[in-house]
Amino acid sequence: MRSAKGRSLPEIPDIIQGLERHYMVTRTDSDGFITDVNKNFLEISKWTPKRVLDKTIWQMFPNSNDESALVHTIWTDVSNGKTWFGAAEKLTRTGESYFVSLLAIPHVVEEQGVTSVTFLELDMTEDIERRKQLQQLAFIDYETGLMSRHKLETTVDEAIAEDRHFSLVHLTIDHYFTLKELQSSDFEIEMIQAFSNRVKRYFQDNPIARIGVNEFIVITPFGDWYVQGFLQFLEQQPISINHSPFPLSVSGGIVRYPEDQISYVHLMKAAVAATKEVTKNGGGKIASLSPASHKILNRKTMIDRKLLTALNDNNLQVVYQPQRDIASGKITLYEALVRWEDEELGYISPDELIPIAEENGLIHEIGQFVLKESAILAASWHEQKHDVGISINTSVREFSNDMMKNKVIGILAAAGCPANLIQIEITEKFAFQAEEENSIQRQMKELQEIGIEFALDDFGTGYASFRYMEHLPLTKVKIDKEFIHSLSTRPRTKQLVEGMIRFGKSMGLYVVAEGVETEEQYDLLTSMGVDAVQGYYIGMPVTADQIDLTNQTY
Repeated sequence: MRSAKGRSLPEIPDIIQGLERHYMVTRTDSDGFITDVNKNFLEISKWTPKRVLDKTIWQMFPNSNDESALVHTIWTDVSNGKTWFGAAEKLTRTGESYFVSLLAIPHVVEEQGVTSVTFLELDMTEDIERRKQLQQLAFIDYETGLMSRHKLETTVDEAIAEDRHFSLVHLTIDHYFTLKELQSSDFEIEMIQAFSNRVKRYFQDNPIARIGVNEFIVITPFGDWYVQGFLQFLEQQPISINHSPFPLSVSGGIVRYPEDQISYVHLMKAAVAATKEVTKNGGGKIASLSPASHKILNRKTMIDRKLLTALNDNNLQVVYQPQRDIASGKITLYEALVRWEDEELGYISPDELIPIAEENGLIHEIGQFVLKESAILAASWHEQKHDVGISINTSVREFSNDMMKNKVIGILAAAGCPANLIQIEITEKFAFQAEEENSIQRQMKELQEIGIEFALDDFGTGYASFRYMEHLPLTKVKIDKEFIHSLSTRPRTKQLVEGMIRFGKSMGLYVVAEGVETEEQYDLLTSMGVDAVQGYYIGMPVTADQIDLTNQTY
């Protein structure tokens, strides 16, 4: 190929070879499934072709809010036939972060739309890490000049140590990511810097930190009235983008030390919760937590603080709720549920306990406790010639540990419990993440091979994707009680439940209905062809010594 002046131009194959030599190259189909990668990508990311091909591009990125929003933006652009360019954080096969300058190029065919996407990446990890190290050393957010999250924690801890009274104010720019998508590429930095300058001017000598893309913290001795005056200040000092006024809606939450919370972690949680409450009610305000929400947060804080002691003192209890098989009319399984009764807190339900345990990392200890108790009980029933199974709930955090499979096998072996008497229940959130992580799938399949069954809990309430059913070793689905409660009062719910039962059976799955409380619900579900039911109509959760396997009438 020659130019108009007669000089030779590089052939397209030469250009492609040049890109392959200098860039990491990843190609996907129109749904984001990886179809091809080059040697540079494999060397830097530590992935192998076997582990990365046919997996989704999302698996290459961290599962954080910021990165999820970034990947969504990238894929939205390329799906609309647009090229995307920018910096991104990615994950190696071993879970380590690396940073790239990324160019995403869609391949568009007339009448077909986007048929494939090519990702060209340059490794810039050293530059990013050096900048991060300098930022951490200086405790400064380099874009705004405000304190970083690291410096903020130090500042708050010092104030607490000196017993200084203060308010911690969490501020967030409403609809930030929507605003960003509608503007030019320079908009983000310009808006953040302009907003930061107004926060500095209003709160002047007070410590101010930037803790997220559009999130800020102010530490101030002033009361609510002064903090709330910042919104009026913003109206009087509007931000201009490209010489045009750009009104912003800001939401915020206020929490006080020591009246509300007494540690940095809990002050932050309370302030963020207050902001979320404001946002939920329309945004555009700065307010303290409502008394009801404050009461809920205080209870969560107490549960968090006392949970480790409860585990160490064996104050947790396992109870078992029966599940009746429709065809045989017998109780063939009990679901193990963790219970905690505290003198100060009263009854703590699993719905309260489990999210807190997942957040503070104690979910592993709770999961092992429930499994041990269940395995010992199932083994004792087995010795009495009663092969009744027990189902336990698990979280994705537990299975993210590569040793989870070995721990399960070890607990069953120590109890002398046959593996086929244990069923593990996972949520749709778990299933969605398990589809993306080979190590979780592998552990599940290896446990299935020794006899353990997997059931999908809360069916119908999670992600609107059934792709995981193709890859995960599921044998049962449990229709969530949310649908069962309105089964007899809402015709559309009845149609929906019937559809879920038919869908489960078409996949060769055993279908269970949870939360059955009335005879009418039971009869309806039976007529629809459900395989098993569970709920108060069948039996309340009871302790192990209250179960009589010789009497199966419930």
